Amino acid sequence: MRRTIFNLAMSVDGYIAEEDGSFAWIQGDGDSSRDTDEVFDFPTFVDSVDVIVMGSKSYEDCGVESIENYQEKKLVVATSRELEGPGNVEFIDGDICARIRGLKEENGKNIWLFGGASFADAFIKEDLIDEYIIGIIPVILGAGRPLFLGDNPTLKLHLEECTVQEGIPILRYSKR
Repeated sequence: MRRTIFNLAMSVDGYIAEEDGSFAWIQGDGDSSRDTDEVFDFPTFVDSVDVIVMGSKSYEDCGVESIENYQEKKLVVATSRELEGPGNVEFIDGDICARIRGLKEENGKNIWLFGGASFADAFIKEDLIDEYIIGIIPVILGAGRPLFLGDNPTLKLHLEECTVQEGIPILRYSKR
């Protein structure tokens, strides 16, 4: 069965974006002295998925250029608004979790959940995420958009991998 993977970066204090949604702070500290021999290979990760699921805000924030980079992948966008996109984009107005359950039953590569806390919250609450890949950016923002909204069930995880690149630990957890 396909796996749903939530991959994102957060600040040390648990924010995934500043209050205005900006994320220019997502970068390493430039010090590679603690880098691990093995590193998280983002292009390999992207090759491991054939469906990218996101909310309309992330879809609009990505811009046309970014969407064009994923033409060979199916994009599923949760939205209640009328939006337009290329032929590889499916817009869902309704139960996105049910759609993901259906996609997980189909043959194919993994499913990448791409978006912020409000988007991922339903998937977390319904325990639909099989793997969490979280990069801890060496910055304390003090305020912003939090990774987790709260009132979540207890989800026990297993650390599969930990790599470090320029001061950014990248933790890959799977469900236990």
